[in-house]
Amino acid sequence: MAQALLISTLLTIAGLIITIVLGFQATPARMADHMIAAIATVVIGLFSQSMTMFFFIGTGKELKDASDQDPDVVQRTRAFKNSVFPAAMWAMAAIMVTFITGWLIILHRWGQLGWSGWWNSSYGWTITLGGILGSVMWANVWFVIWPNQKVVIANALQTAKGGPAIPDAAARGRRAALASRTNVLFSIPMLFYMGAASHLNLVRPGSGGKAWMAILSALIIVLVEVNALVGAQGATKKPLDTIQGTLAAGFILALVYYLMFEILLRTM
Repeated sequence: MAQALLISTLLTIAGLIITIVLGFQATPARMADHMIAAIATVVIGLFSQSMTMFFFIGTGKELKDASDQDPDVVQRTRAFKNSVFPAAMWAMAAIMVTFITGWLIILHRWGQLGWSGWWNSSYGWTITLGGILGSVMWANVWFVIWPNQKVVIANALQTAKGGPAIPDAAARGRRAALASRTNVLFSIPMLFYMGAASHLNLVRPGSGGKAWMAILSALIIVLVEVNALVGAQGATKKPLDTIQGTLAAGFILALVYYLMFEILLRTM
C-alpha cells in the first residue's frame, strides 16, 4: 500500500512538471500533448488522494485490532507515515507551483490582449473559467482535503497504538471525500474549457450576455462547492457517492456551461 501511494504521488509530481513545461510550449498544433499530460496528472493525483483517504478510513479499526495482537504494527504504521508524508508534501508543493504558474500565464496573456480584448475573446472567457475551476480545486486540496486527511491519518495511527479514536475523524473523512469527488466533478469542465481556449470559438465579440454569464457561472461554482462543504448527506450529495455519478455530474456541468456560452455569449 505504501509503495503504491508513493509511486502514484511521485507520478503526480512528474505529471505536474511535464504539464507545466508543455503549457509554456503550448501552441494550437501541440495543445493535445498539454491536454493529455493534464488529464493523466489529474486522474493520478485524484487516485492518490482517494487511496490515502479511503485506506485510512477503512483500515483504522483493523489497525487497532492488529495492534492488540502484534506490538510491531505500531512501528510499521509509523514507518508508513514517515515514508508517505514527504512525498505527499512534495505533491502539495507541486500543486501550489502549478496554481501560481498557471495564473501567471493567464495574467501574461491578459496583459497582451488588454481588458476589452480579453472579455471579447473566446480564449479569455474559456481560459478564465478553466482557471477559476482549477483554483477551486487547488483550494479544496490545500484547505479541505489535506487538513481533513491528516486528522483521519492521525486517527488511524492513534488507534493503532491502542488509543481512543478521534471523535470527528469519520465526519472529517466524509468531508474530505465530498471535496475530493467535487474536484473530480470540476476537473471535467476545467480540462474541457482550458482545451477549448485554443480550439473553439464560443464567444461573439460584442455579445450582450457577458454580465449574466459571469454571474451564473460564479453562482454554479459556489453552489457546487457549498454542496461539498456543508452537510454530509442529502439528495445533492448522492451523485458524489459513486464515481459514475461524479463523472456524470462533471459532464453535465460541462454541457451546462457550453449551453450558457451558446445562449449568452454567441446569440445575445
